[in-house]
Amino acid sequence: MKGNGSRHYSRMIVKKRHPNHRLVKSHRSYTVEEIARLFATHKNTVRLWIKAGLRTIDDRRPILILGHELISFLRARRAKNKRPCAPGQMYCVRCRNPRLPAAEMTQYRPMSETIGNLSAICPECNCFMHRVISKAKLGEFLRKTEITSPQALQRLREFTQPSLNSDLRGDV
Repeated sequence: MKGNGSRHYSRMIVKKRHPNHRLVKSHRSYTVEEIARLFATHKNTVRLWIKAGLRTIDDRRPILILGHELISFLRARRAKNKRPCAPGQMYCVRCRNPRLPAAEMTQYRPMSETIGNLSAICPECNCFMHRVISKAKLGEFLRKTEITSPQALQRLREFTQPSLNSDLRGDV
C-alpha cells in the first residue's frame, strides 16, 4: 500500500521540546555528536546551544563539553522560560502570562479525592484558562476569587419552569 503512511509514523522519533538534563552524566565529557544522539536532535541544534552560551572545554576539535556544564546550561535555559503564578492567578496559554481570572470567577471540577481542575476566563483575550490544583490549596484561590462547583450550577439549571411566586405583573 503506497498511500498508507502508518508505517512511516511508527518509525518517527518523537522529540521533546525540553531536553531531559537527567540523561547527562555530570563527570563525563561529550562531543557535539554524542549530545545530539543523547537528545535525538540535530548536531546544528547543539552548535546553536554553544553559540547561545554553552561552554566548551577549549577551542580545539573535537569540541568537548563537560557534563556538568551541559546540565547547568539546560537547567538555566528551562528556568528562564518559567512564569510562576502568584496566589489566585492562572496561566493563560494564549497571552503567555499569569493572570487573575475575569470577574474573579473560577469553576472547580474535582478529578479525584485530592485534586481538581480550576477553569476561568482570561480577562485580556477571553480564552479559557485551566489549572490543576489540590483541594488543600483551594484556600488561596478563595481569598482572591469566587469558586463555583458544577453541583452548584446543576442546582441552578434544575428549574426550567419560571417560578409562580413572582412579584412581576403583566400590567405596569
